[in-house]
Amino acid sequence: MQDLIVQKYGGSSVANVERIKRVAGRIIETKEKGKKVVVVVSAMGDTTDELIDLAMKLNANPPSREMDMLLATGEQVSISLLAIAIQAKGHDVVSLTGAQCGIITSSVHKKARINDIQTYRIEKELAAGKIVIVAGFQGVDENRDITTLGRGGSDTSAVALAASLKAELCEIYTDVDGVYTADPRVVEEASKIDEISYQEVLEMASTGAKVLHPRSVEMAEKFKVPLVVRSSYNYNEGTIIKEEVKMEKVLVRGISLDENIAKISIFEVPDQPGIAFRLFSALAKSNIHVDMIVQNVNRTAVNDISFTIDVDELQEAVSVAQKFAFEVNAQKVEYDQGVAKLSVIGTGIVANAEIASKFFEALFELGINIQTISTSEIKISCLIDKERGKEAMVHIHKKFDM
Repeated sequence: MQDLIVQKYGGSSVANVERIKRVAGRIIETKEKGKKVVVVVSAMGDTTDELIDLAMKLNANPPSREMDMLLATGEQVSISLLAIAIQAKGHDVVSLTGAQCGIITSSVHKKARINDIQTYRIEKELAAGKIVIVAGFQGVDENRDITTLGRGGSDTSAVALAASLKAELCEIYTDVDGVYTADPRVVEEASKIDEISYQEVLEMASTGAKVLHPRSVEMAEKFKVPLVVRSSYNYNEGTIIKEEVKMEKVLVRGISLDENIAKISIFEVPDQPGIAFRLFSALAKSNIHVDMIVQNVNRTAVNDISFTIDVDELQEAVSVAQKFAFEVNAQKVEYDQGVAKLSVIGTGIVANAEIASKFFEALFELGINIQTISTSEIKISCLIDKERGKEAMVHIHKKFDM
């Protein structure tokens, strides 16, 4: 759709009345430039965490369906308040829930995936000259049950809407000026990246950078949605995310730290064909995403298997692992929440032995033990002690002179 801009504002951008007024003003500025505007909004500030805490006080293991019913209310508060603020400034506006704007998802509660967006309601409101405010992070399944898309799901909502509506641009507004070489709240010397490829920012997001949700980047790349990440607090140029960014030489483009992970280890697993398949297919059936995997060298017909998962899925993953261990007569299951994944990202990085050497040397200089290593074409990741993570991130940023 020509002249359509999709904007997404995170929870910190709408955390209080003054910030909501500022966001309303920014949206109106875009509208007054002759653009149609669809806005996706997250829940205010720490609302989602507060709702989760309330549920946990009532039930240590609340039903996923009811959690979706509860958590979806956070975004509904945001969209209605933002619409009220825009209307107060004299502009036509309508707020829509995920269901009202036609976001149809799978039926996996708390981590649903978008299957379709029926955009006719949005198109109707845009044709009437209205600004459309959409609740991020949510949709409905084929049974009309409310679903949520998981942490960071508002990014995915925004990109999906931009793709479905064929928007000319999707702007992601956050509390930083764009994508940085490292988290600027941890590394003072971190610098903003003007342009970065979909693949590079996807690896950064997947390894702990908090600017964008990985699924939103995957979708942007698939549908070639132009993305810009910028601050909602100023008018500085943000970071452009696009298909290819040509560099003169191989560079470390970013360093990320993921502290929201846990390691699960299963000891003395029988060394038999199909054992790993049984474990990881069971985890997949429970919709548990596994990241780093290590199986030790065979000894006396048994192996130890370790893998990392999102800490939010720890309880369920441990339950699956314990059931598996009992079925195959493994010795025991242990888990560790005191780990973090530290990564360096850059196109062609794995083909450059000097970068890996320097990365490992930096950890050696700090006396930090590496528990696990994984690589891709544009990433090297190490599992280390969480308490040393930020220190290592700062040191490696200096080591690579970023």
